[in-house]
Amino acid sequence: MSVYIHERMDWPRFHWSIERLAGRLAAVRLRQGRLLGRMEAMGFSLRAEAVLHSRIEEVLKSSEIEGEILDREQVRSSIARRLGMNIGALVSTSREIEGVVEMVLDATQNYDKPLTRERLFSWHASLFPTGYSGMSKIKIGAWRDDAKGPMQVVSGPIGREYVHFKAPAAHRLEKEMTVFLEWFNGDDGTDLVLRACIAHLWFVTIHPFEDGNGRIARAIVDMTLARSEQSAERFYSMSAQMRQERGAYYGGLEAAQKGTLDITERMEWFLDCLNRTFDGVEETLSAVFRKARFWQSCAAMPFNERQKTIINKLLDGFEGKLTSSKWAKLAKCSQDTALRDIQDLLERGVFAKNPGGGRSTSYTLIVGADSCH
Repeated sequence: MSVYIHERMDWPRFHWSIERLAGRLAAVRLRQGRLLGRMEAMGFSLRAEAVLHSRIEEVLKSSEIEGEILDREQVRSSIARRLGMNIGALVSTSREIEGVVEMVLDATQNYDKPLTRERLFSWHASLFPTGYSGMSKIKIGAWRDDAKGPMQVVSGPIGREYVHFKAPAAHRLEKEMTVFLEWFNGDDGTDLVLRACIAHLWFVTIHPFEDGNGRIARAIVDMTLARSEQSAERFYSMSAQMRQERGAYYGGLEAAQKGTLDITERMEWFLDCLNRTFDGVEETLSAVFRKARFWQSCAAMPFNERQKTIINKLLDGFEGKLTSSKWAKLAKCSQDTALRDIQDLLERGVFAKNPGGGRSTSYTLIVGADSCH
């Protein structure tokens, strides 16, 4: 009797009930279109910030799913540098973070290029630049072998391990991955959002590498969703939602791998998870939307370049109190010029003076219904 789906005679002929999925798929597609339309109206610079934010979340949360915590500022600096964005001083980044970022950006920025074994090998090598996973040396940039025994996903203490999944034997990998890649790079008429779900389940079931399979599978999901939108600009992170639903993510995956080739239930969860991802876009991109609303409300009001620079810093979450001396330093101008800039904004109701006075006088940006009115 078959234990895992890759042992079944009909593997990998997945099937599902389109009747059960149609409503969910239509809802997701509608929300995709609405988000893309909303972001298109925001202009290039704000879209770039939204992409930066979503890619940061994708890198951080995909790694967190595997229990790996990355440094946010290093991730932010690495992504901004690769996207050619000026975000001020950049921090130095580790080889490991550079590798994860390289994979995530390649998957989405080059979504329309074929997925090949060589490309997967380069992603894998990027994830493990030292050749080690933790303290263990692993096979890098190549399919795994069975030198250390069968590939298993286990949990629990030594001696009482629970086997969640046992992957196909290594001798099957070349054939299995050839079939997968031919399918992925082809077009069988299945909606690309559904293909993202199939690709994830199929790839992690083959489990072609010693480590990193989950992160690569989620990069493949992101790549397929980019294809579904015909856009390299990513404004949401499905991995962030998967991280919130980590128990259901892994539990459903195990159930699917021990089930039949009818993957309707797994697809239902995937579509629901993607729908909940869109629910969280407003919160995760709140700073970007806040900035967009401010500049839209002030579209008819002129600002000089110094004022634009400082206002954007405040909208980005400037820490501490803004004083005239800080303005002068940030805008690279004299104290008198800083005071004139600030006084102009006070008179127009864009700034408000905080309680206190003298040399410690500080100012607050007015954001909301009263902005620029």
